[in-house]
Amino acid sequence: MRVTMATSQGDPRGDNEDFVAAVPNAAVLLDGAGISGIEDICHHGVAWYTHRLGGALIARLSREDGRDLRDILGEAIEEVTDDHRDTCEVTDPSSPSATVALLRVNEETADYLVLSDSFVLLENKDSTTRVITDDREVAIRQRFTAPMLATVKDTPDYEHAREEAIKGFRATRNQPGGFWVAKNDPSAAQEAVVGSVPNADVVSATLLSNGASRIVDRFGLTDWPGVVAMLGNDRPAAIIEKVREAEANDGQEADDATIAYCELSVSRPAEAAARRC
Repeated sequence: MRVTMATSQGDPRGDNEDFVAAVPNAAVLLDGAGISGIEDICHHGVAWYTHRLGGALIARLSREDGRDLRDILGEAIEEVTDDHRDTCEVTDPSSPSATVALLRVNEETADYLVLSDSFVLLENKDSTTRVITDDREVAIRQRFTAPMLATVKDTPDYEHAREEAIKGFRATRNQPGGFWVAKNDPSAAQEAVVGSVPNADVVSATLLSNGASRIVDRFGLTDWPGVVAMLGNDRPAAIIEKVREAEANDGQEADDATIAYCELSVSRPAEAAARRC
């Protein structure tokens, strides 16, 4: 497997709270979540959390033991929680969390996992594109923010609706009927979207944070097959550059954006041997 990666922090003055890494058989992409001013809850911060969790995941995936990806994620969540449960309020709703996208390739299959609103795109050999995401967070966020968006900004009604939206949204995190992220509870991993596809059917797999997916789901600059085509002809950084241009033109705040483009066919031993002959 050949992997091309790019990441860009949204605020040049802050930390990049995304994480991306790869080993010969796997790739990991995390998108950290949290709010500013929570040092009294967790003095480490969101970037620390995503980097620790990403490191724990890529170390486990590199062992190529074939275990269920949900179990691997649960173990990694527990490890990182143990790293700071004695110094931080890990159960507080505002403590750091992350979305997760994983890809693991073995001799027969490509296995994927998505927890919350990151994306995995599978480019099939029949020229179709399969889009895998976990849209529960987006649906619940829209439900809670609808009353806020129906009021006039910078008014008392707006601020009240905003506070209620934040409170309601946080109350549904990692709860039945709500949405799920990597945070302090390893059982959240069992709620992830998982699957496997035969290697013989897939050309590439792409992992995107929701900052990078804006090229489609916010700005509509292309569709998902268009993203795959751009990656095949260009590089992940070019997609992020287009997102940054759209954010600037639209006056929107930039978000951390990360992509891992994984070409599966180059890793197949039989094909590699054939090319050497």
